[in-house]
Amino acid sequence: MTMTTTQRILDLAAAAPASHGEDLVLLLGEANELYQQGLQALHREVAERLGGLATADLMFAAEKAGMPCEASTDRDEVILLLALVEWELTPAAMAFMEMAEAAARRGVCLIPEE
Repeated sequence: MTMTTTQRILDLAAAAPASHGEDLVLLLGEANELYQQGLQALHREVAERLGGLATADLMFAAEKAGMPCEASTDRDEVILLLALVEWELTPAAMAFMEMAEAAARRGVCLIPEE
């Protein structure tokens, strides 16, 4: 049986509290990669689903979703914003964000301090 992105992120998030240092960084790195893959896949789905809508309708949908756009925002960017709003409500995205926030409280982050 293959594991879905959501299942793997949930597994990584469950393992994170017991991990420390480099092990936690590795878990975060894998979860981040899966987060990005999931967002990209959803972006493709949203682009297909909403591709036939007029730009004004897309902008209205983005505004209703809490992501108002400026008139100069291009259609592809609006679709990406809509995908991001939808993605952030998924269990995978929520688990990753909680994992990253918990790791940050412990002083662990994927972006090295300068």
